[in-house]
Amino acid sequence: MHDVIASISTALGVGAISIVRVSGEGSIEVVDSIYNGKNKLVDVDSHTINYGHIVENGEIIDEVLVSVMKGPKTFTTEDVVEINCHGGIATTNKVLELLLLNGARLAEPGEFTKRAFLNGRIDLVEAESVMDVINAKVDSSRKLSINQLDGKVSKVIRDFRQELLELIANIEVNIDYPEYEDIEVMTIESIKSNMNNIETKLNKIVEESESGKIIRDGIKTVIVGRPNVGKSSILNKLLEYDKAIVTDVAGTTRDIVEGEINLGGILLKLVDTAGIRETSDIVEKIGVDRSFKELEEADLIIMVLNNNEELSEYDLELLERIKDKTSIVVINKSDLEEKIDISKIDNKNIIRINTIEDNKIDILKDKIKELFNLDNIIKGDYTYLSNARQISLAKECLNILKDVKSAVEREESVDLIEIDIKRIWTTLGEITGDIYDDELIDQLFSQFCLGK
Repeated sequence: MHDVIASISTALGVGAISIVRVSGEGSIEVVDSIYNGKNKLVDVDSHTINYGHIVENGEIIDEVLVSVMKGPKTFTTEDVVEINCHGGIATTNKVLELLLLNGARLAEPGEFTKRAFLNGRIDLVEAESVMDVINAKVDSSRKLSINQLDGKVSKVIRDFRQELLELIANIEVNIDYPEYEDIEVMTIESIKSNMNNIETKLNKIVEESESGKIIRDGIKTVIVGRPNVGKSSILNKLLEYDKAIVTDVAGTTRDIVEGEINLGGILLKLVDTAGIRETSDIVEKIGVDRSFKELEEADLIIMVLNNNEELSEYDLELLERIKDKTSIVVINKSDLEEKIDISKIDNKNIIRINTIEDNKIDILKDKIKELFNLDNIIKGDYTYLSNARQISLAKECLNILKDVKSAVEREESVDLIEIDIKRIWTTLGEITGDIYDDELIDQLFSQFCLGK
């Protein structure tokens, strides 16, 4: 793991600068072999920036600034060198090529962050937040990622694990040294009290993690309905520009049309689907099939109905399909004569709008904010779990806790109950990476971008 790795850390393209990053034992020597400056890099102080040139056989390849950072006070805890080149694909690639020819190897995706984790510089929550900071599209997502990167989320988990560890220690002392009189006696009743406290904290972590997921991933919002009810017009109004083609011809939208907006600090990922109806048109049928697939993956479904038409068989079928999902029924074209019978609609989130009046779309925006409690989420402290891996582990802890509580109710022996409490402690450790599987780590960091 300590060999020298190198990669381009900035996006390839034309720009003022690009950065080639190098890390590992001997990285300073590798860069020195292609560098010409006032001083050799092996002789300069740590955490300095040095002016010089990258050269090949006496030919100047680029004029550069080279940052030298000696371990352990670096991101990877190893010696790290960053070469600041002039931005440009040919120049940057040439510098990387020379490094690879002189002893470095190309870094795998996420390998710099992986080394930071394996060397104890950051934990797994902090490591995952690195890519979240890079990918953040709204300010709330950035704040959430920074809280994780700063270790605030990890501290919550570690404090919880410490409480569990103290409970486990007390149980083991009771089992191994029952003759001690100055220790807390761990009876079934005292364990039951501890379990109630643990359950309260676990529920809080899981409930708040749903808010974290919304902040990190946004809300995938799928707009569905029959052809020509105004789905594309609603999409365009939300986006505030004409993304989807709008005509009076039914079936104009034949494929998925996507866009994103910032709604009160949360990313709303909008998907306009093909109008759902029976059709003999092969292309339109493929679009309808894709619409049904999008429904299954949606966080929010906006079901659009035409105020000027009676409910059709397809409307009722679609309403039945989405009844157990988070949804809003939008009665569109409220400016036209009302012919729809809303008493047949079994949904508590029904609103009326039209796309003629500019302010009417705000009714839909406000309903989404209310449905997902967005105002309170944004005012939170951002100390949440946020990705699927972390949340699934927290939910697994809750499931184990159910086994513990059942065992307590059956008054099973304390040493058997302790085994499940240890499982909770271990599973929480998997969130932060205090306990990890090598295969999982390899898979997780392979999703990172090159140079990170």
